[in-house]
Amino acid sequence: MVELSAPAPSAARDEPSAIAPPTDFQVVPLAGLSVVGLVIAGLVATIVTNRLWAIDFYHVVSGAMWTTLDLFLGFVLGPILGRMSVPARAELARRLMPKMVLIMPTLVVCTLAGGWQLARHVGYLDASYSHHGWVVASLIVVAVMAVVALGVLEPANIAVLVELRQPDPDGEVIGRLMRRFIYSAGITGAMQIATLVIMTRLATT
Repeated sequence: MVELSAPAPSAARDEPSAIAPPTDFQVVPLAGLSVVGLVIAGLVATIVTNRLWAIDFYHVVSGAMWTTLDLFLGFVLGPILGRMSVPARAELARRLMPKMVLIMPTLVVCTLAGGWQLARHVGYLDASYSHHGWVVASLIVVAVMAVVALGVLEPANIAVLVELRQPDPDGEVIGRLMRRFIYSAGITGAMQIATLVIMTRLATT
């Protein structure tokens, strides 16, 4: 009789940090640049024409998307990522991170520019405004979020993609950078809650 046995597991399965190719993906998705260009062009046109409804639209929609994305990454995807194997994390990074290179800076720019123009338009920036202190608090919180998003989260994102393009990516490095990315998103997501509290306070007083 011929004894049938399961094939021995490959070295890639035995080694938890092994990461398979491909490494030929785009760090910056070129196809998405046209969409970003259209969004930014619309933002510029909105600011130039100074239309309140359009400014409010950009600020509210971009801010809502930024908040939702941060909360999802930090508090939903983060715990899931922690339970995934290194190769699975690498595959997720290959598919997710290039999109985040374009999405996150675009949302930050649109939210900040739209919010500043909206505050200027309705007089929130005037020192005589009765709730000027709340506006200043909001500006401080949003400024910190922008620094974290563009100064910590985005560099970690790009560093993950650069490492993934190496011929032999280091799974531990990728895991560490992914945790930094997720933790940064979680921090900004928590701060987004503070911003929502301030915004609803201003809207109802």
